[in-house]
Amino acid sequence: MIFEVIGTPYLDRNVRVQELKGFGFNWADLDDDPYWIDQTIAMQRKSFEELFQASEKLWYIFDKAARFVVGKHDLYEQLSIPPVLWDGLDLLEPHAIGVLSRYARFDFSISLEGKIKLLELNADTPTGYVEAAVVTPWMCQQHGLYSPNIEMAARVKEAWAIEQPEYAACVAYGSHLEDSGTIDMLVQHSGRSIKCVDCLDLWVDEGILKAGTDQSIHSLFALYPKEWMAVDEGGEALSYAIETGNVKLYNPLHAILLQSKGLQSVIWGLHELGSHLFDSTEHDVIEKYMLQTYNTQVFDGNFVSKSMFGREGGSVQMFDAQGQIDLKDEDGFDTSEFFARVFQERAELPRISLHCGEYHLLTGVFMINGAPCGLLGRAGGLITGNASHFVAMGVK
Repeated sequence: MIFEVIGTPYLDRNVRVQELKGFGFNWADLDDDPYWIDQTIAMQRKSFEELFQASEKLWYIFDKAARFVVGKHDLYEQLSIPPVLWDGLDLLEPHAIGVLSRYARFDFSISLEGKIKLLELNADTPTGYVEAAVVTPWMCQQHGLYSPNIEMAARVKEAWAIEQPEYAACVAYGSHLEDSGTIDMLVQHSGRSIKCVDCLDLWVDEGILKAGTDQSIHSLFALYPKEWMAVDEGGEALSYAIETGNVKLYNPLHAILLQSKGLQSVIWGLHELGSHLFDSTEHDVIEKYMLQTYNTQVFDGNFVSKSMFGREGGSVQMFDAQGQIDLKDEDGFDTSEFFARVFQERAELPRISLHCGEYHLLTGVFMINGAPCGLLGRAGGLITGNASHFVAMGVK
């Protein structure tokens, strides 16, 4: 078995929850429901090493594909990139190879036999950072497991030293526990003096992004999905401030190309055509670790449909062998009313038995400053949505 459940929950959960609050993890319980599970998943070292090697190779495959897309408006449309961002993508110089995004997370299905398949890449606004960078090493130390996550804070410090954001922002800063706690911890790990603000307190004046009464912002880390500039009031003004260079956004603008699930259909299409964009080794990686993905429905059955910019499971629909829908997310917001759908070969998440029940395990790998450096476990249903739990993952 690739995974083993380690540990027994403490009898007094509240003691542990209070200890975690002292670390900056204030959402171990959400609305009196347990989000954090007081157990740890141990992964076999061989599988862990393969996972990190696959992540590194896939990262550069995605990088190549995103650069292939730059400047091609037909592909922007295929990837459902909002037109309001096209000028910025064309005018701004993409970051160096491997760092189109400096803060991202792959999500994988890993079968109990060790078969690794990539589900998607969140290359713009991944959460789960505090869970992975702070709580996971704490849990692994208690259970005698190795945690690659101990490298995450150092990677963040490297990335933020290069990007040098003056401000960090999220929506509902100070009241939304998870997003606020995430940017607070990222700022703490950066070692820099950075002010955190609410995205709703930002405004644009003649192409200049401002906070408060009249404080100009020239560089910003924003836990804010770039695609929402197409629908949010003020989105067009913000995109203009970015494309004219008046504000430097981190993650950079081109991270949205990686973020679109449609990029996986571009990669798979180029792979099927035997494109020379990828070398023979990269074609082997695509074949082994990626799922067949298309921007149109071509499957007879056993496939998944989801919005190109869906988040937290919202918009996901799963179809059975006969092509009939047998499961869909009912809790998350369905973004497919704004963005096109992508169709992907179905891969089942493995089942694990925890003290609180049977769950399906999603394995995340953080990519920070271009390198794999952290594991994130999510335990939930076949669709990993807002109701899923955080479970720490370590290595035997």
